[in-house]
Amino acid sequence: MTAGMHDNDGFAPTSRPASRRGHVLRLAVFALFLGVMFYLVAVARVINIEEIRRVVSATGPAAPLTYVVLSALAAALFVPGSILAAGSGLLFGPLVGVFVTLGATVGTAIVASFVGRRAGRGSARALLGDKRADRFDALIERHGLWAVVGQRFVPGISDALASYTFGGFGVPVWQMAVGSFIGSAPRAFVYTALGASIGNRSSPLAYAAIAVWCVTAIVGAFAAHRGYRRWRRHAKDDAAPEADSETH
Repeated sequence: MTAGMHDNDGFAPTSRPASRRGHVLRLAVFALFLGVMFYLVAVARVINIEEIRRVVSATGPAAPLTYVVLSALAAALFVPGSILAAGSGLLFGPLVGVFVTLGATVGTAIVASFVGRRAGRGSARALLGDKRADRFDALIERHGLWAVVGQRFVPGISDALASYTFGGFGVPVWQMAVGSFIGSAPRAFVYTALGASIGNRSSPLAYAAIAVWCVTAIVGAFAAHRGYRRWRRHAKDDAAPEADSETH
């Protein structure tokens, strides 16, 4: 009996670090995979956008739906959304093109967040610990939707990468879909309108797109600053009880 207890005691300290290393390794492999995909698609440009447009054009009346599906998958693989949205405006015009772009954006958010949730959710919870993970879940339940909306307003952040991250931290799919639809609407109009007016950049549509882009960038910068301050305040509030418990 004593020997069995000693055996269990001997294994206990090593099992948790080994498990922690496994979670870290899993997240590292997933991050490496995303990094390689980003390089191949966004930098090396292994996906031919013109070929996608030719395939879409060949589908006739089903072209808008085809473009939604292909664009959603391509953006999830880090094809720049601005290029895909401009292609939507070029193919379908500003009105239909905006809805096609929004459909593709929502599709990308759903696909990427689902993959991120499957690949990283369990490991993220294990590394955070039950208490922190539960607090994080409560925070997501209250503010997850608007976190997605705010991220879409911030310029320079890959929507696909953000969706993978949101999924890894457990943001529900419905919040991803609704949040990406709301938050992506201004940029969807901007890039689609620019694509539709590519032959006449001095058109009122192009000027309107540039004006909306400027306003969106300002709002996004303000939202990012406010969100960062709120995150720091929550971090301090969470750290205070832990410090008190350690002293007692």
